[in-house]
Amino acid sequence: MPDPATHTLLVTVSGDDRPGVTSTLFDAIADVGAEVLDLEQVVVRGHLTLALLLSAGPQDSRLREVVVSVATSLGMQITVESGSGDNAPRRGGRAAVVVLGAPLLASAVAAVTARIAAHGANIDRIRRLSRYPVTTVELDISGADIAALRTELSLEAAVRGVDIAVSPAGLARRGRRLVVMDVDSTLIQDEVIDLLAKHAGSETEVAEVTAAAMRGDLDFAESLRARVATLAGLPVGVLDEVRATIRLTPGARTLVRTLKRLGFTVAVVSGGFIEVVGPLAAELEIDHAHANRLDVKGGFLTGALVGDIVDRQGKAEALRRFAAAEHLPMSRTVAIGDGANDLDMLAAAGLGIAFNAKQIVREQADTAVNVPYLDAVLFLLGITREEIEDADEADGTPTPAPSLPAR
Repeated sequence: MPDPATHTLLVTVSGDDRPGVTSTLFDAIADVGAEVLDLEQVVVRGHLTLALLLSAGPQDSRLREVVVSVATSLGMQITVESGSGDNAPRRGGRAAVVVLGAPLLASAVAAVTARIAAHGANIDRIRRLSRYPVTTVELDISGADIAALRTELSLEAAVRGVDIAVSPAGLARRGRRLVVMDVDSTLIQDEVIDLLAKHAGSETEVAEVTAAAMRGDLDFAESLRARVATLAGLPVGVLDEVRATIRLTPGARTLVRTLKRLGFTVAVVSGGFIEVVGPLAAELEIDHAHANRLDVKGGFLTGALVGDIVDRQGKAEALRRFAAAEHLPMSRTVAIGDGANDLDMLAAAGLGIAFNAKQIVREQADTAVNVPYLDAVLFLLGITREEIEDADEADGTPTPAPSLPAR
């Protein structure tokens, strides 16, 4: 524990970044015998800011002279402030606040930081996680009541048109996780039951029931049976045709690929059909898949289902089952979904994310993503765009920059 009476110097150096600035400065102060108590450096558009908290004991005056001389010789601006002791200990209630916008306006950042201040929390550090396809910044804060701050910032997110996630910081943000996704309108852009209904000639009827079920206006199990009944008589070969037409959500492959690189477990749980979900999960190398099973007799769909229906309760149960199989606590689970039948799963997870979701889901989830890129979820987990691209480059995977449509 540093002596609080120890005399210290806070040195701040800024100017054009170039190789050797930091090493030259430290080479010069090494001869003075200074002790480094804290150090932080950031470069924004080629402008470097370096902050050092140093202690030199009896060589205090000499240290001041050296840092000023070296910074001046490098053409850098410098300020030196005298004080005593180390940094004040950080308070508890550490959290990561991620703000995602397209665009991310200064007015939104001002509103978010004002809310944090009014909450009584302190912003200790800020870093950018991504610039495209959305701009994302992460605020490292302390002194927060995470549940209360999450509620307060969700109100600001709705007003400002940004997405905000509040998560525990520290060890809770590191290590292996289980990420469980809904499929229809989340992992993929389509509703599989609607695609099947096109072949059965019941598209309009099924679409109306699907929309009502996703809004929570109808019991999901009852509505699913009604929709599947309209498929009676379809040849089983139609399933292959539907699988071939499915469109992955932009960023889906990147999300799954990156999570797998991190050693995370990835699962899908769907109110759709395992005949379609299973092959898709295998293609993406997803670890677990759970969905409804269609009844087939003589090569034709009977219009019925086999086994228990995967409804909102079934999805939550699947999440818990996957977590138990992976020996992970529920606090280390993430769930992503868009419909009312995802609500139990989102509530059970350590972090529930509403992805381009219905209003009722956005209101109840821990956070929401309202841009059309599924890999934006990675930013909410503290993963930077640069880290994703570096990993892609290492194994030769192309990562083209998508253009963002107007919101």
